[in-house]
Amino acid sequence: MTRDLIELFVWMWIIATAAFAPLAYFIYKFTQKNGKPFGETEPHGDSPSLVNELAENAIDFFKGLLAKK
Repeated sequence: MTRDLIELFVWMWIIATAAFAPLAYFIYKFTQKNGKPFGETEPHGDSPSLVNELAENAIDFFKGLLAKK
């Protein structure tokens, strides 16, 4: 019975470590560079992006379809 309890304790520590590792990494990165977890990043929309262009084209296409009706 004691062996089972120790084994359960070890497995719980392994699971807890795996579950909280991403949080610990984020906190580490957040405190590393003056409150900027991912370093210097550009404000959203300043750099060209294929996904943004495709989304804008799709929106313009649907606006055109709705305007024709």
